[in-house]
Amino acid sequence: MTDDRLTFPAAERNLLPIAAALAPRLPGRGLVLELASGAGQHAVAFAERFPALRWLPSDCDPRALASIRARRSDAGLANLLTPLPIDLVGEGWWHDLSEPPAAAFAANVTHISPWTVTQGLIAGVAAALQNEACLFLYGPFFERNKETAPSNLAFDRSLRQQDPAWGLRQADAIDSLAEAAGLVAVERLGMPANNLMLCYRKEPA
Repeated sequence: MTDDRLTFPAAERNLLPIAAALAPRLPGRGLVLELASGAGQHAVAFAERFPALRWLPSDCDPRALASIRARRSDAGLANLLTPLPIDLVGEGWWHDLSEPPAAAFAANVTHISPWTVTQGLIAGVAAALQNEACLFLYGPFFERNKETAPSNLAFDRSLRQQDPAWGLRQADAIDSLAEAAGLVAVERLGMPANNLMLCYRKEPA
């Protein structure tokens, strides 16, 4: 094992529920782009869980990229690709992809970043995905006309104390952003610990 590996307990806790939600919804083959992959725990686990897919992790943090590379080396999985340095607010970041992804995935991104990151993520994925391919966003969200769990309210307050630009987003606001980019909301899945999986499909132009 190398010293570059990072570990986030939340990523370990949500691995199995996310894998179970993705299993019937991911394509049978092709490239899956993971955005803001963090320590690389999901990338290794999902590349192992879905061997027919090529899993492409990415991040903008050099420490995260080093961790992903270390975990990739340790895992020795042929379908886990070298991580890309992707800054989601960078103009045209999707041009660095070698092919249109058959799916895209991001976990716990929208609330631990400024809104511009979510805007860049949605715009880039909409431009990059194959037609009929899906984007899966996992994390805690506010839902209109639904009571928010006290733990999520407390989490939102703590995030905004760390950075006023952070905080839980309205799922409907993500839906609207996606629709404007050509992504149609197809599912909103309830997940453990008061999280959601938001699923969007790219419509042909």
